Formats: sequence, structure tokens, C-alpha cells
Amino acid sequence: MVARSDPTPESQRPRRRIGFVDLFCGAGGLSYGLAKAGLVPLAGYDIDSDCEYSYTANNHAEFVQEDLASTDPAEVRARFRGMDFSVLAGCAPCQPFSTYARTRRSTDHRWRLLGRFGRIVAEAAPDVVTMENVEQLSHHNAFSRFAGTLERLGYSVWWSVVRCADFGVPQTRKRLVLLASRRGDITLQRPQERQTPTAARAIGNQPPLAAGQQDPDDPLHRCCRLSSKNLERIRSSEPGGSWRDWDKSLVAACHARATGDTYPSVYGRMRWDEPAPTMTTQYFGFGNGRFGHPDQDRAISLREGALLQTFPRTYRFERGGELLSAVRLGRLIGNAVPPQLARHIGLAIRRHLLG
Repeated sequence: MVARSDPTPESQRPRRRIGFVDLFCGAGGLSYGLAKAGLVPLAGYDIDSDCEYSYTANNHAEFVQEDLASTDPAEVRARFRGMDFSVLAGCAPCQPFSTYARTRRSTDHRWRLLGRFGRIVAEAAPDVVTMENVEQLSHHNAFSRFAGTLERLGYSVWWSVVRCADFGVPQTRKRLVLLASRRGDITLQRPQERQTPTAARAIGNQPPLAAGQQDPDDPLHRCCRLSSKNLERIRSSEPGGSWRDWDKSLVAACHARATGDTYPSVYGRMRWDEPAPTMTTQYFGFGNGRFGHPDQDRAISLREGALLQTFPRTYRFERGGELLSAVRLGRLIGNAVPPQLARHIGLAIRRHLLG
């Protein structure tokens, strides 16, 4: 028997709602992107109190400051009441799985958070689970155990390491994205015929700054001071080049040693015609990576980092009259899931659940 389509016009059909809870919500990049795809934010959980203002001001959902080890899965499940479909989203802290954390792996308590995420899934029983993390996580037993837990719970699991630039994020960042559904196969498809996003398109129209200056019309468009030595270094740097191009008198002692030769991108300038490097929590520092502005003698500003993360200019990180330190803002912005990537994840979930 052939099923007939519903003749009721779409505009007159009851609107089915997809609600989501965001674990490890941070400043709200994942929630913001999912909401832009039409999903309904119900709550964000994070242990970091600095995240509360950004999350609530931009996502209009409750922020729960809590260690995930203390989170009651029954409370999470209760938040889905009234929704037609439920989604549990999360990005467990990536630092334990990063290539920069080799010496901390055996002792960092954050290793256990992925297992805790799996236990909450088991008890909250959402229709869909999604997770985003660093690509290195795919090589660890913690990830295979998590994926195995989802499969044993009856979820169809898909995951892949994706290029964020393919989804409109102007960074070379690669991220592991997982989608799992109780309702059949689900995937994240790469958009077709998309131009490669570049640093120029993202930040090329920002007002010029000197090192240490702040734009009077945009408090977030501010950048760190540079020492006289670092001013010499950035003036000797070409976009896309490295410290290997400098005069030997400018090369830091740690890079002159053989062990430092494997870090050519530190103290580097970005190129206008390419995506920026991966935004880290320390992107505001010239010496922390290839975070030098393409043609101004400074590191990129806090605003420019947020734009490269695809946060809109309207996204609020600071209350009116408040100026957070670069370290705190760098952590909020650099740790976030890029909203543009999150929007595509949300669209994939929406297509899967609503057809």
C-alpha cells in the first residue's frame, strides 16, 4: 500500500518542535548555531561561571552552573517535556585530547567527562545526540567507548573529521563531529558549491588599530600591546611566512634549539587570501601561533577572533560597561563551537527529524 502525503498546507500543519539541552555549553556558540537552524534551546550546562552572561544574553535559555559529574540525568530529561523531539548536544573540554596535552592525559579529570556524557544519554534518552570535539579524540579509547555506548543504547552512529572551512568557517580548523539517532541513519553533509571562506572576507573591513589600541566604537575590537622586540619581529614577518625568515638576532632562543624548529607558525602573520589558523584560547597573542594581522603590526583583536569563529557582531560577551580581560574573553571565544558549523549540524538534525 502506497502512503499518501499529507494534503494539509505546510503553513497550517502543527509545528513540531525540536528542543535541545547543551552540555559543556561554554559561551553558547553551539546553542546559537542550533537555534539558527530552528531548534529550541532549553538549557545550557557548564562549570565556568564566566559563561553565564554570554549564554543567557544570546540564547535566551537557562544557564546551569554545574560540574557534569553532579548533573541529574532525570532533570535533563524533564527539560524535554513539551517538545516533539529531543536533542542532547555537547562539546566536552578538548584540552585532554589535544596534541598539546600529552603530559596531562593520565591525570586530567576531564578525561572522565565523556563517559559521564554517555551515562546522561543512557538515562535522558534523547532522540538525537550530537558532539563536536578535536580531531585527535577519534584516536582515543575514550571516544570508541562513547560511540560503543551509543550503539548499545540503540542509536545509529555517524561521525567524521570535517574541515570547518567547508561549512563556512574561515579557519583551517578540523573537528570531529558525531551525530547519533534513535530514529535511523543520520549524517552531516558538506554544502555544495561553497566558496572557501578567507580571512579577508571575515575581518578585512575592521578599522585599523595599532598594537595596544581599542576601537572607541567597538570595545571588543581591542588588541594587546607588543614589546619593542615583538614589534621588530612582526615588522620582519611576511603573511604566511615564519620566524625562520627573520634575522638571527630576532629568533627566540627556544626556537633556535633543535626542539623548537617544529613550531614554525608561532610569531606568524595570517594571509588575507586563505582561511585563518584554528582559533585557540590564546589567539590574541602574537607569539601564540599564526595570529599576527596580515598587514597591520599587531596581533588580531578580540573582535577579529570572534568574527573568525563566525560569531555575529551582535553577539554579547560583556555586559554594558564591563571589560573582561583578554585571557577570559580568549577562553570564551576560542573554546566555542563556531556557530556557523553548529548551524549546519542543526540543519542536518532538522532534516533528519522533520524530513
